[in-house]
Amino acid sequence: MAAASLSGVHVAGLVVIGFQFLRGDPDRLILRGMGRIRAVLLAVVFLAAEMPQLLGSPVTGPAFLWSPQHFGSSQHDNKEFVDYRTFSPNDLAKSVLSEGGWSNVVCTREKLNDNMDVAVVFVGRKLQTSDISSIKQPDPSLIDILKLSFTTSNFSMAFPYVAIDEQEMLENSLVKGFAENCGQGLGVNRIAYLDSCSLDGGNKKLEGLHSVHDILASRISGKMDLIVLCSGDSKESDRTPSEGEALSNVVNMLKQSGAKYTILYASRPYRTTQYPAHLAAIVLLIILISGLCCMIGIDTPSRFETPQES
Repeated sequence: MAAASLSGVHVAGLVVIGFQFLRGDPDRLILRGMGRIRAVLLAVVFLAAEMPQLLGSPVTGPAFLWSPQHFGSSQHDNKEFVDYRTFSPNDLAKSVLSEGGWSNVVCTREKLNDNMDVAVVFVGRKLQTSDISSIKQPDPSLIDILKLSFTTSNFSMAFPYVAIDEQEMLENSLVKGFAENCGQGLGVNRIAYLDSCSLDGGNKKLEGLHSVHDILASRISGKMDLIVLCSGDSKESDRTPSEGEALSNVVNMLKQSGAKYTILYASRPYRTTQYPAHLAAIVLLIILISGLCCMIGIDTPSRFETPQES
């Protein structure tokens, strides 16, 4: 908020400079032209430096963790627990392992897989934190399945504020975070990932959601599988299902397979322009200042100037 107010003061200052240009007579403007041009150019550069702070407000996405089964120790038997801290992707991975009990699911430990068969990471691309309580929701079916899973599961946690890492895809950050914080590495039988995911280290690529059924059917008793799914285009069909449809299909396949499962849904929304009105005002102001600079730079003869002989 402070950055937006500061930028507003800068914009107001540039407007005042522009009006000062307009108030002078042509002769005085020409005499002061070069100095004023320098001042305006410096102001424009200063404004350009402030634009990222004004327009680049942080975007966060929510994450939900749930399982129909109780697993791990009693300290992980949470239901509808909400953590309102702001998490980086790596912090989210740590919290899922420790507070969410996944250290007993995906890390290398004795009797690791007694109470769980499959861990699923589902990464969305659209849902922002503000969309959860918004009247106009981008994908109502996604909100419905998330709320239903969160409220009816025996174990559920929510992380409303997960910061976006522009340098790395969320699915890769999470899997890498699990591996780094497990101590002795991941203790899963295989890591399967959808072809729409950007993942380093996965050992089985899935070409479409229908391949999830094959993974579930081929699972080995006593062995843990980690499945990473991402919303987006895949080779499954010409029609890409919505995130809500895709997540519902995955949940139904897990239920029908009889596997004991846990799901982590996390969203990495694409960054959008947050202040279109501010952006339009800034563009118009820059156009105005550029026009004034052009007018000042033109060497127009005054009324009393005698034409020079060639």
